Amino acid sequence: MAESNQDIWSQWLLRRRFGGDQALMQEALTKHLYPWRDKVLSHASLGESETLLDVGCGDGLSAFGALNKIKTSQVIFSDISEDLLDHVQSLAQEMNVLNRSRFLRASADDLSALRDASVDVVTTRSVLIYVSAKQQAFNEFYRVLKPKGRLSIFEPINRFAYPEPPHLFDGYDVAPVMELADKLKAIYHRIQPLTDPMLDFDERDLITFAEKAGFGEIHLQLEAEIEPYTEDVNWEAFIHRAGNPKIPTLEEAMREALTPDEMERFTAHLHPLVENKQGVRRSAIAFLWAIKQ
Repeated sequence: MAESNQDIWSQWLLRRRFGGDQALMQEALTKHLYPWRDKVLSHASLGESETLLDVGCGDGLSAFGALNKIKTSQVIFSDISEDLLDHVQSLAQEMNVLNRSRFLRASADDLSALRDASVDVVTTRSVLIYVSAKQQAFNEFYRVLKPKGRLSIFEPINRFAYPEPPHLFDGYDVAPVMELADKLKAIYHRIQPLTDPMLDFDERDLITFAEKAGFGEIHLQLEAEIEPYTEDVNWEAFIHRAGNPKIPTLEEAMREALTPDEMERFTAHLHPLVENKQGVRRSAIAFLWAIKQ
């Protein structure tokens, strides 16, 4: 499958997410993605011979983790991206777990291909940020779960960090070039305004969605941080990575919004700040787990 023919979801997960920087990808896996995955699976309490539905499976991080954790488990890989389902099916074959795997193309808010009360566990990780009908998604999670079934999700709470103060761009002080930063921000805000699914909820909404869906036991853990950047990021990776599948990289945004002279001026200011870690990262994430009574 040619990379250029992949949909935006697979292009982002398999290429654009880390700007081609393998060291940055490995650091993210070790520091964030594996621990988040492990916590989601711990809250899921998957048992022997149970079936787990991983909604928005992406590159299969959680689903393969479940297959590895419980050797008698069955996993349904579900995603809206046919390219990603092809990718994880190939991996499942290489890992010799096809006999314990199913693959379903479906959106989080429409799991009608699955019967009521047909799975033991539902997991999602960074999926609801792309779903407008979040309440319907929770209703579907509840419907397909068996009695005593468990839901375990992870979601970034992007409202915590956005919108940024005018003088900041991705946590870096761009006051001397703020008029250029504003041109770039306008592109991102046009694509994902504050009403976008990525920004239209917080942790309190997640609890409300779960309760309205019918879950009788609900737990939520919020982790919020404000800290200086500590990761080593080279400039090329910084300008070639995209924050999510729907937005351009910084280089793409600069080429669209700025003249060559403006690009040079903005780069001259931001480049040393990035490579010297002179920025502040604001982030919040939520883990929610619940039981169907």
